[in-house]
Amino acid sequence: MLAISWDGIHFNKTYKVVLYPTLPEEMNGGCEDPRIVVVNDTYYMTYTAYDGKNARLALARSKDLIYWEKLGIVFPNWTWSKSGAILPVKINGKYIMYFGDSNMWIAYSTDMIHWVTSEDWIVLRPRPGYFDSKLVEPGPPPILTDQGILLIYNGADEKNRYSIGWVLFSKDDPTKVIARCEEPILVPEYSWEINGQVPNVVFATGLVIIGSKWYLYYGAADTYVGVAIGHIDLKIQRG
Repeated sequence: MLAISWDGIHFNKTYKVVLYPTLPEEMNGGCEDPRIVVVNDTYYMTYTAYDGKNARLALARSKDLIYWEKLGIVFPNWTWSKSGAILPVKINGKYIMYFGDSNMWIAYSTDMIHWVTSEDWIVLRPRPGYFDSKLVEPGPPPILTDQGILLIYNGADEKNRYSIGWVLFSKDDPTKVIARCEEPILVPEYSWEINGQVPNVVFATGLVIIGSKWYLYYGAADTYVGVAIGHIDLKIQRG
């Protein structure tokens, strides 16, 4: 569903559904967890196609954010794949995508449509004793900075409490971790983050940067949408 805002905080619903189940892999489940990047005046959306049993990473594209062309399942041979976060800038001649909702994998593409990966290409794993001890999952699309590739990600602990953290990958080798947070940057705190369809969840999927102001959009308890605002002075490299 499409909503419009002039300030990034207050939104008006248009009640226009821009993406809905049409593929066999989406029936009985739906289209979930969209993440959008723009490359060469085209918007690309990764989302989860869920059939009620298996979740598969799917891809769509648009010129106006309203009318979307579905490009199909990204990894047809995987029975479970989710949460694709694409860096919209080529690294060593290829686009990269981080994905997964247990460990985190990497995939490569030259055209933003056809992606190559392997079950062996794990770049981030859960950490015993931390907020991400059970699983790690990409959040919004990563950002290329002077220091490296910054990825905000979601992590869950053994009590299924979801929090938000960050990891920095090398610009020269996007599989190499340079730095990783010790503590989460956002945790379930308010009642509407603690109580809901799935309790104790803050789950980031969207990020908008205007100057030094960062708007991080996240799901709360699988029931609400929230936004957290931070003032971060970080030089961003754009394609």
